[in-house]
Amino acid sequence: MKGSGAEILIDEVVDVKRDEKIVITAGGERIAYDKLIISTGSVPGIPPIPGIDMDNIFPIEKNAESLKKVMERLKEASNLVIVGGGFIGMEFADECRKSFKAKITVVEMLPHPLMLNFDEELCIAAEEIEKKMGVDIIAPERVESFIGNGKVKGVRLASGKEIEADMALIATGYVPNTKLAEKIGLEIGPTKAIKVDRYMRTNDENIFACGDCAEKFSFFDGKPSNLRLASIAAMEARIASANLFGPRRMNEGVIGVFSTILSGTVFALAGLSEREAKAKGYEITVGKWEGVNRHPGSMPEAENLKLKLIFEKGTGVILGGELMGAKSGGEIINIIGAAISKRMTAEEMARFQMGTHPALTASPIAYPIPNAAEMACIGP
Repeated sequence: MKGSGAEILIDEVVDVKRDEKIVITAGGERIAYDKLIISTGSVPGIPPIPGIDMDNIFPIEKNAESLKKVMERLKEASNLVIVGGGFIGMEFADECRKSFKAKITVVEMLPHPLMLNFDEELCIAAEEIEKKMGVDIIAPERVESFIGNGKVKGVRLASGKEIEADMALIATGYVPNTKLAEKIGLEIGPTKAIKVDRYMRTNDENIFACGDCAEKFSFFDGKPSNLRLASIAAMEARIASANLFGPRRMNEGVIGVFSTILSGTVFALAGLSEREAKAKGYEITVGKWEGVNRHPGSMPEAENLKLKLIFEKGTGVILGGELMGAKSGGEIINIIGAAISKRMTAEEMARFQMGTHPALTASPIAYPIPNAAEMACIGP
């Protein structure tokens, strides 16, 4: 950054004088600006659970100092409870069971972990994988309160059951960090994020916002969205910077491209799941494919992969895709995300041209994307 001519100041912005176009820092700096970008990110959403302020209960924060403290406490923990079975909770459970001796229990409000993102069959598969590895998953269930006297000793569930716990992690998601934006009078949208237009401009023409603190809207219906991903933040930063001195690049809305890996198995989604598409009122056609990601299947590093593509019936336009299995799925889902952004049809995706190699990809006659699309074209 410095090599590109940028000046980096390690400090905290405590105020912005919009009428003077001055940023004020905790260290007393007064910095003039022509255009300002706010990218204050997000902070853990802390549920109002009685006892949550006891010792050895930690929110999962995005800073090294906090995580270092969590790692130190995990070395001594015997019974760890993770509140929340989303990406953060499940990934922490997976890593903790590899590195620490503690018995791990995940408590999730929905019927299965990861259900905010994936269709049920993938959620059940992820749950079964982690259970086989020794992680206890309790769902659907809710934490009623934490038990202890200054330091956590257990968790009481809504069902009345009590679980022993000498440490707990709160993985109930993140909320936009809008403290500064609200202080300086920027408009806040319905998802409690900074309201922006399609050029990432706030209600102040000289102030832009991007990343987790900025409001999102759906690629599919234009409605406000709670999706917050690093990949979305990076895209929004490119859009905001391109538009600082004139509108050049427009945000078409968030598609939502997710991936995670649990015990060596990738789970990924781009766009709408089958459940979400139906909930939004789409009539859909589904195409499925299952096979190996090398050819022949006896090649070293060959792994199984399952892919499902969801298309709008009638138009054939792709709405989403889900997969599980091979690590190569992490890039295949990005291709599907690109196809969604261009509103490709099943017929077009069945004609998808790809490069293949025995040691790198599935067979050209069994490549996941065109084969799943072909199944959708053929129909049930």
